[in-house]
Amino acid sequence: MMPTTAENAAPPLDAAQLAEAFALFNRASEELSTAYNALQGQVVQLTERLTVLMGALPAGVVVVDRADRVVQANRAAEQLFGGELNGQAWREVADHLKATETPGEMALAHADGDRRLAVSETALESGDERILLLHDVTETYRMRLAAERNERLAAMGEMVAGLAHQLRTPLAAALLYTGNLRQAELGPAERAKVAERAIERMRYLERLIRDMLLFARGDSLGRQDFGVCDLAAELTHTLEPLARARQIEFASACECGDMNLHGDRKALGGALTNLLENAIQATEPGGRVSCTVCHGTGPLGAEVRFVVSDTGRGIPPELQARLFDPFFTTRAEGTGLGLAIARGVARGHGGDITLTSTPGLGTTFTLTLPLCADAVREPVGGALAS
Repeated sequence: MMPTTAENAAPPLDAAQLAEAFALFNRASEELSTAYNALQGQVVQLTERLTVLMGALPAGVVVVDRADRVVQANRAAEQLFGGELNGQAWREVADHLKATETPGEMALAHADGDRRLAVSETALESGDERILLLHDVTETYRMRLAAERNERLAAMGEMVAGLAHQLRTPLAAALLYTGNLRQAELGPAERAKVAERAIERMRYLERLIRDMLLFARGDSLGRQDFGVCDLAAELTHTLEPLARARQIEFASACECGDMNLHGDRKALGGALTNLLENAIQATEPGGRVSCTVCHGTGPLGAEVRFVVSDTGRGIPPELQARLFDPFFTTRAEGTGLGLAIARGVARGHGGDITLTSTPGLGTTFTLTLPLCADAVREPVGGALAS
């Protein structure tokens, strides 16, 4: 026989039990209210601290919502851009920032002079907002330029003693040859031969002085955007005939598609030409020289790598550390400034040159350059004639 509903119902609470239940409820409500008030106080305190911190930060802080609107900006950011930012479209504000040769750094025209900003962006985990940090690195940038200039001046000072010898030897030879031209007994053929030797020495002096000026000036020419593969094709067109004339196989390939570089195309072309000419001169007939251009990611972000390899005689370990020193050369007719200039050009563009070599097996120079901010990042691939 099933129990009735009345039999299943809980017995009614008496007055004492009701009073105890209400007391427990009131005590829980008071504890919740106390916890809420404490939490609210902490939120107010944290908000106040955050406001003070935002105002005290020397770097600009901008908070942008999903609709690309500025919802919060500290005083430093508004001082950089010269006015109120809240409510503005960040895209319009960012139009004032111009890309530079250094990844992550932007240039901003300012009433007190152009400013250099390091810009970083972090998205919140919710995805609703992102925070941009704008750090003014103008003074650091100026100090870096001054340090690079001082480094070049120091290098120039170190090579003054070597310079005297470098200039005196070909000049003395040129004077000797030209002095011989005054000898009346010289026949036309001998006179032409002596004159050609004097001209050869004078040309060497001209090349030496030209390289010295390039080294002292550094990377000071104009910059522009240009295609990576266009530069690689130009190098192939220039160097392939020279390699063929020396019976050396020349191969080149560019894997960068439509990617662009921002810099001094002429200076970069000269630096890479120097590397390729050195590779060709170091390779015996029947050997191989290659120029491969690829892209990847390095410590500073996206970058392009020009890899120049040869199957030549290689470079002894004791000489590798000195190859980039001004006036150091292993060639009788070299000025010793080519590699120093090439490294200066690479570093002037935010990159560098590295070397690996094994005596008897060959040498590889890698010139690495950072990609400009608006470079195309979807390479379509492509190879140059090889």
